[in-house]
Amino acid sequence: MQASEKPLFDQAVSDLFGFNALQVGSMPLDLLANSRMPNRYKALATEAGGMVNGEHQANVVCSDDFLPFAEMSLDLLLLPHRLEFSDRPHQTLREAARVMMPDGHLIISGFNPISAWGACAFIKKLFCKQLHYPWHARLIGLNRLKDWLALLGFEVVIVRSCCHVPPFENVAWHKRLLFMDKLGQHAFSRLAGVYFIVAKKRVPGMTPIKPNWKQSGATNILTARPKSIGRPNKSRDKLNRLSRKTLEKTP
Repeated sequence: MQASEKPLFDQAVSDLFGFNALQVGSMPLDLLANSRMPNRYKALATEAGGMVNGEHQANVVCSDDFLPFAEMSLDLLLLPHRLEFSDRPHQTLREAARVMMPDGHLIISGFNPISAWGACAFIKKLFCKQLHYPWHARLIGLNRLKDWLALLGFEVVIVRSCCHVPPFENVAWHKRLLFMDKLGQHAFSRLAGVYFIVAKKRVPGMTPIKPNWKQSGATNILTARPKSIGRPNKSRDKLNRLSRKTLEKTP
């Protein structure tokens, strides 16, 4: 699974620019290796009770519900399989939106519940008392995740998939069905075991209106109004004609 996901991350991060990048998750892979950003960090997420999930080198150990980063400080944030293992996935996404710069990128990978991997996880939860990684995850559907991202102001720009082969423990069966990866990319992409999303944070901007300093306020107040023209007064006109005739007869 990790071998299938890493090329997707490598290709995505190599085309993104900025200064600060963070990977949150306990995956042993360095998913920021191909990033061109100068400041690259990795944070290990703590489980309930404060225990660290994993023994890999990290710059920060924290909870993904409350990231120890300032608002609008990250240009790139990676969440590889963090939402399905988070106690509060909504809060994790809200934290991602808080620390992301405008036009920053968020990359998420997750298990697809509508797949052979999702069916296997469902069956194991029914019949197994002790579940190991990754079968104890609470899977989130792709369309549901898109709705969450849209509410937080993210625009999904890339959606890809991988791991079309069912999760067989037998290596021989896994090798026999490797053709399903190539076939699934063209015909059954929505049935893949893992989905991969690149989302961009959109912030609505405002266009400032420049004041017209050439036009003074007094001019607007003392603007001349045209005289209203009403109906002609017949009695006044008749009086004027009589006055003119009287003046003409006077010697």
